[in-house]
Amino acid sequence: MTYFRAVDPFPLESERYTKLHEFYTRLGQGRLVTTRCAGCGRVAWPPRGFCPECRSDRFEWADLPGEGTVAAFTVQETGLPAGFDGPRVFAVVDVAGHRVFSVLREVAPEKVAIGQRVRLTPMRVDDDPEGKPRWLPAFSPV
Repeated sequence: MTYFRAVDPFPLESERYTKLHEFYTRLGQGRLVTTRCAGCGRVAWPPRGFCPECRSDRFEWADLPGEGTVAAFTVQETGLPAGFDGPRVFAVVDVAGHRVFSVLREVAPEKVAIGQRVRLTPMRVDDDPEGKPRWLPAFSPV
């Protein structure tokens, strides 16, 4: 199968394309991480290749907690991206003060509530063109 990068809806996770590839590697290990500026110490979400505060491009990886709370959500029943079964619950999850857009797994839409505790359960998506696994942030009820 031929993949075209210009229309690939999934993040580019290869070190060939981005210096943030470690985010996806660690996500595949069940860890949620982000970047901390090595210059001023600012922790950013989403992970960034440079600091918006001091403009440094030096960063280190910082672990975030594996649990958070649902801050907002929506249920999508039609028009889902290829490979996603419906209905799908998309949520904004508060993790240590950072708002993480994700998919909620293993929960019926009518059982989701604002303030609900959730745990990181990364979702594997289609492999990249070289056959390497790819991941998206996802959470499940605690």
